[in-house]
This record gives sequence, C-alpha cells and structure tokens, in this order.
Amino acid sequence: MIGRIPVLDVRPLVDCGRRPAKAVVGETFQVTATVFREGHDAVAANAVLRDPSGRRGPFTPMRELAPGTDRWGAELTPDAEGRWTYTVEAWSDPLSTWRHTAGIKVPAGIDTELVMAEGAELYERAAKGVPKKDGRETVLSVADALRDGSRPAAARLAAALAPAVTEVLGRHPLRDLVTASKPLALNVERRRALYGSWYELFPRSEGARTEPVGPAPARKGKGGARAAQRTRLVSGTFRTAAERLPAVAAMGFDVVYLPPVHPIGTSHRKGPNNTLTAGEHDPGVPWAIGSADGGHDAIHPELGTLEDFDHFVETARTLRMEIAMDFALQCSPDHPWVKEHPEWFHHRPDGSIAYAENPPKKYQDIYPIAFDQDMPGLVAETVRVLRFWMDRGVRIFRVDNPHTKPVVFWEKVISQINKADPDVIFLAEAFTRPAMMHTLAKAGFQQSYTYFTWRNSKQEIAEYVTELSGDAASYMRPNFFVNTPDILPGYLQDGGRPAFEARAVLAATLSPSWGVYAGFELCENTPVRPGSEEYLNSEKYELRPRDWESAEREGRTIAPLITALNRVRRRHPALQQLRDVHFHSVDNDALIVYSKRSGSNIVLVVVNLDPHHTQEATVSLDMPQLCLEWHETVPVRDELTGDTYHWGRNFYVRLEPGITPAHIVVLRPSPPTGGSPTP
Repeated sequence: MIGRIPVLDVRPLVDCGRRPAKAVVGETFQVTATVFREGHDAVAANAVLRDPSGRRGPFTPMRELAPGTDRWGAELTPDAEGRWTYTVEAWSDPLSTWRHTAGIKVPAGIDTELVMAEGAELYERAAKGVPKKDGRETVLSVADALRDGSRPAAARLAAALAPAVTEVLGRHPLRDLVTASKPLALNVERRRALYGSWYELFPRSEGARTEPVGPAPARKGKGGARAAQRTRLVSGTFRTAAERLPAVAAMGFDVVYLPPVHPIGTSHRKGPNNTLTAGEHDPGVPWAIGSADGGHDAIHPELGTLEDFDHFVETARTLRMEIAMDFALQCSPDHPWVKEHPEWFHHRPDGSIAYAENPPKKYQDIYPIAFDQDMPGLVAETVRVLRFWMDRGVRIFRVDNPHTKPVVFWEKVISQINKADPDVIFLAEAFTRPAMMHTLAKAGFQQSYTYFTWRNSKQEIAEYVTELSGDAASYMRPNFFVNTPDILPGYLQDGGRPAFEARAVLAATLSPSWGVYAGFELCENTPVRPGSEEYLNSEKYELRPRDWESAEREGRTIAPLITALNRVRRRHPALQQLRDVHFHSVDNDALIVYSKRSGSNIVLVVVNLDPHHTQEATVSLDMPQLCLEWHETVPVRDELTGDTYHWGRNFYVRLEPGITPAHIVVLRPSPPTGGSPTP
C-alpha cells in the first residue's frame, strides 16, 4: 500500500527490485524518487544507505531535481565491498511549512502572536532531536526569541530564519509522518569491475621464432643449386610472453587478457585465414579447446607448464597488472569431455555430434555444449575449472559468447563463485541483441562488451553513451574495446593511423574500462578481403610475431598516445567513472565534445571523428554543467600536447588528423588524495 507520505518510483531499480543495483567502492550514484503529499504542507526526503552489517550511514538530504516535478534525488557513495541497501525516507516538514506561513502572516500583521507561539513549540520539538554538541541550545534560543513579546515581530521572525539555525536543522530536521520505501539491494564490488585498461595478447606469438624443418634438401645433380631450407614458426611460451609485459605495463595497462591457453584439438583443425585444411605445423584456433593433453584445466604443451604460467601471472603482478583469462565453454572433438560426458553435447540422428555454426560461418573444429540434459553437472564442472585458475592467481574471466548459453546457467555459476570470492570479475563477450546483453549484466556479469565498435558518427556515439551512462549504469558496465581478434572495424580499415588515434581517445575517455588487442598500436588494418571484419593472416589461426622494437624505432606506433591516455585516466577520477557524462554543442558534426565530472574534477574532451580531413568549428559549452558562470573564461592546458588556451562559453577549435586528433583539458583538477585507490 502507499504510505502516509507517498514514495514512488525509487531508482535505481533493477528488474523491479528483484536484482541488486551495482556500484564499486568509492563510486557515487544517484538515488531518485517521486515524493509528495496532500494539501499545501511542505514535504522533504532523505536517502538512507546501509552497509553490509546494516549500519545506517550519514543523513543524506534529497533535493527536488526540478521545481514542480515532485522528483527528488541525492547522491550516495559506498566505501566498502559487500551487499548494501538503500531506501528513501519521505516526511512532512512542519518547520518549512511554518516558515512559509510566518513569512506571509507576520509582515501582514495576521495572527502574529499565534504564529509565534506555534513556531516556538515547533522549535522546542526540533531541539529534542539535536545533540547538545551539535547546537541544541541554538535551536532552543529561537523558541525563547519567538516567545519574547517585548521584541519586534520582525526581529523574532529573523531569529527563527537565521543561517546558523537553518544549518543545524539541515543536519537534524524535525520529521513528522516519516514514510520509508522498501529497501533495495546494492552490490558493491571492487573498483576493477568498473575501471581498467585492458591489453589482449596471444602468448604463442610473443617470442615465436623460426627454425628449420628437417635437413636441408640435397643438391640436384652436379653443380645444381641447393633448395632453400624449409622452416617453420615455433610457438612462443609463457616465459617469452612474460618478456613483453614490461612494455605493456609501460603503456599504462592494468589488465592483460589472454585468449584460451589450453591444448588445441587436431580434428578439423583450421589453417591460415580460416581455411579448412591445416598444414602439419599450423597451430590451430585456441578456442578449439581440448586434446589428448587435456581440457579446460590444462596448459597447451607448447606454451610451457603450469609453473611457467604461474611465472607469467607473477610477472604481471609485480608490474601492477592483473591477468584476465578467456573462458570459452566449448570443446574440440578431441576434448576429454566428449568421451567422458557425451550427454553434454548435441547428437544428430546419424550419431555424430553437431559442431558450431553461425550461418554462413561453420566451426567444424568446435563442439558447442548442450545444457539441458545435465545442467547441475555442467555448473559443478564449470565452477571447478574456474576455481582451478583462481587458485593460480586469476581473478578476471572474459567469457566467450555467453549469449549462446542459458542465462540461468551463468546466474548459477557466477553466484557460486562470487558468494565465496566477491573480487572475481566476469566480462561478457556478447555482441548480440540488447535484451540478452542487458539480462546477462543483471544476472551477474560485472562488465560487458558493447556496440561501441560500430558507433562512429557524433549522433551514434552521443546517443549510445547517454544510454549506457543513464539507467543502464546501475547494472551494466561497458568495456570499450577498440578492436578484437574477430573485429577489425571498417572505420579502422579506411581511416589509417588517424582513425586509430581517434578511436583510442574516444574509448579511453568515454568509458572507465577500455581495451585494445595487440597490433592496434601498430595500426594493423588489412582485412582478409574487402567488406570483411576479419584480419588478413589472423592471429586466431597462425602465429604472428611482431617486431616491436623496429616499430618503435621507426615511429610506426601510436604507443605514446596510448601511454598518454592511460596516464591521464589515472590522474583524473572523472575519466574513471561512467555515470556523469555530458555532450556539448558544436557546429560541425565531424567533431564531438563532451565532459565528464567526478566531484570537483571536470575533464573536457574534443575529438575529430573525420580521419581524412582537418575539421574546425565553434564549440558552445553548457557552462553550469561545468560549474562555470556563463560569462566566465578559464585557462586550460591540453593534457596531450601541453598547449594552453583560454576557453569560455564559445570558442574555436581546429583539429588536424595525424597532428592533433583531440583536445583533452582539465577544467577542475581533483584535489590530491594521497595516491590512486586500489582497484
């Protein structure tokens, strides 16, 4: 039933309150509600945040968000992990009602003494709720002043409206008819669930080397030329891949993401560029998991041993990076599960097991899982495998294609894992329909891939980011990957280096989590064929060693820009949050302008979306959104170039691809906090 004071439509609200909203430690989120009452008496509200032990937080008054809307809001900030709750308390505000009435009647000489007597009673009541150390005597003195008939009425009223009294009662208001909403759950997780910079690499390509295959062919006939020595690429290992980690850390990345590192099946193994016939030495696709060497809890022998894996994890840890591991719940035809658990697979009428398909694509080297014959067994085995890697230091899992598995399966798995280990993070790699993506997030995934890869125009980007940072931010956290081994967007294929620079700036400043796949910093952009988003000579099907040193020496890398972006992100909390992003006006659709704010820290970004042409425009800022007066002009310093400007409500910008891809300026620095908080 509706309470004595109606409190309606409390938000954030996830699935009508059946699921918790999400936040991370130190993240500020807004609680809103519709609050009103009958008649003309004043009403007020406050938000209540209770920690996992049930302890009530500080009194947080709510304010009406827009006059006449009855919509109230307050900002709350949890400071520890765990399951919190939030509620809204609405109440009749008799002192505000009295002040309004007294402000009309007393100057008009209407019922003056009666009004004073009513006020004195209210202030005496209010004083009972004020601790002595917080100003009780100040409030009681008002009651005495209102009863003092020897003083002019205007002076007595002024005493009741004094700022010192208002300040005390703002912290300890007199509340009548208090009505509380139903408590709503808030799941507070560690900061890495929201904020981080990801780098994806294939360990087998790092340190891959060429070696001869057998003895050199003999000369043919007297004086004949010797045939060229046949060679092959030999896989890198966790030990050689660990040698790449300092360079990744130097670019400012927090998370190193590994594709599957398990044994790869030989049946129907794919060759280069997804050909159906693999050569003798082709390494196969890492997502075709399982062979005679083991399954999801084993390491591919060519990568080394479990001890080598541990060394890789520890090396990353010493560089202040975490390892994210791919979890692909599928098998090659050679996986041990195929024989041990035939009930976990789809069997065709001819007795064969169905391989994966996404017509017209066929994945003959991969068997999908069938869940409905033995879901409890699959849940138990999945949890076992995840815990196996958790015990080796992995606390982040990027889940491959979760949308092709039942949502209830993931809900069970993630619930079991996070109940005992709430610091474990799951990223959903689900480029699929919005309903499925949102439901996976609500079911427990801490992060989600998004459509950012395909949002290129100013309107598309603004609309999509506004959606993600709105109501969806209470349960779905985006990770803006600029590319993946599967996705080489057309924008990058056509735009060259300037396109890579623009997308890096957008991803790193629009989303608190962003990521790149190795080779992005080299601007690799050759598709397997026109119209395809697949890379030519894709690393999914073959080893792809890169000459990082030569690229750096010859200036063929945008690593310096990536390094600068990650440095700026670490310095400014505004770029580490999702919920407060605002798009500003600019009279050229090839440019996009937006600001992000966290407390006093405000960052403004201008990006040229056209990788081919210099663009110029006049920017018109929403000054109140930036905590500036309409007439104000402020000095700013570009975080990328070091250039300084004086910007006001309207200013001119000119951005040249390949020279100045963007401006990132700080309008309000963040006060020093003694160092970055631990993710």
